[in-house]
Amino acid sequence: MRFKDVFSIIGPSMIGPSSSHTAGAIRLGRVARQLLGELPLKAEITLYGSFADTYRGHGTDLALVGGILDFETDDPRIPQAADEAEALGVAVAFHISKDKADHPNTVGIVLTSESRKVSMRGASIGGGNVEIINVDQFDVKFTANYPTLIISHHDRPGMIADITTLLGSNQINIGFMDLDRKGRNREAMTVIETDASIPATLVEQMLRLNMITDVRKVDLAERGDA
Repeated sequence: MRFKDVFSIIGPSMIGPSSSHTAGAIRLGRVARQLLGELPLKAEITLYGSFADTYRGHGTDLALVGGILDFETDDPRIPQAADEAEALGVAVAFHISKDKADHPNTVGIVLTSESRKVSMRGASIGGGNVEIINVDQFDVKFTANYPTLIISHHDRPGMIADITTLLGSNQINIGFMDLDRKGRNREAMTVIETDASIPATLVEQMLRLNMITDVRKVDLAERGDA
């Protein structure tokens, strides 16, 4: 069992009135940005529940955009995130959904760049913490509290053993794992939270494994280019 970190106990240093509506929203945006791996040209953001009802008043819209630009929770640019996105050439569109979500603070984010597209759905669950529940139409869960690998692959016998063996040979301990697949011998996605940072060399090694099509890393402790 993992102990809660200090972030979970005292909450984040942040801009905004609500950890759920701002700090959590920023983290959700940053997860989507890291899944894409680069600055998007277009961001489609769909809000559910409480997010949909109060997003302008609580600054959730600016927080999500700030996260997509890879801003930290206490970045002073967050109140101007919409202007920052426009200046960087990022087209942002918000949509309100009346569909019922499992959590009231739920958002769906679709990011598109010149080279790729990613979709993500997640929720801000309190205290700045988040839970990702879907990536690219696969029902996988992770918290983004730990370095995380998102591995796209074909379902085949021995795939998970190959992945875990490679992690072990790199002295990377697995804290949590989740998997979803479209069917036997079809496309699949495995998510692994680790206890240590994930070196780029490990990602390269994993991409050389048979039937792995993509490997992405989410690590909110790392900084990317805004």
